[in-house]
Amino acid sequence: MGSVDRIWIVFAALNGAVAVGTGAYASHALAAQPQAQEWFRIAGQYQMAHALALVLLVALGARIVRRGHLAMRLAGWLFVVGILLFCGTLYALATVGPLPVPMTAPAGGWSFMLGWVALAVAALRARD
Repeated sequence: MGSVDRIWIVFAALNGAVAVGTGAYASHALAAQPQAQEWFRIAGQYQMAHALALVLLVALGARIVRRGHLAMRLAGWLFVVGILLFCGTLYALATVGPLPVPMTAPAGGWSFMLGWVALAVAALRARD
């Protein structure tokens, strides 16, 4: 495993841990605030799914796609941006209220979708 792969795994693991923690926080600290609780749960689900997707990218990169493939790296970075924008916005909405920058959650959602498209492109370009 290369150093770049290790960085992705570390980032994925830390995001997984945060997703679990936010789920616990939502269940206990936000029990009296159903809308905030729902935002935290949604953000945590997306964060966990994309933390696992980052692990998947490392596994696939080592097995089916030649190392350093641009589409694989792009997918990883798009997942990271999606976590920061989409999940971060929902966490912020639940704890501090609306953000001064509009459309951050939708931009994060688009980033997630484009990351999955980039992964599909990488798979189509993979060499046996």
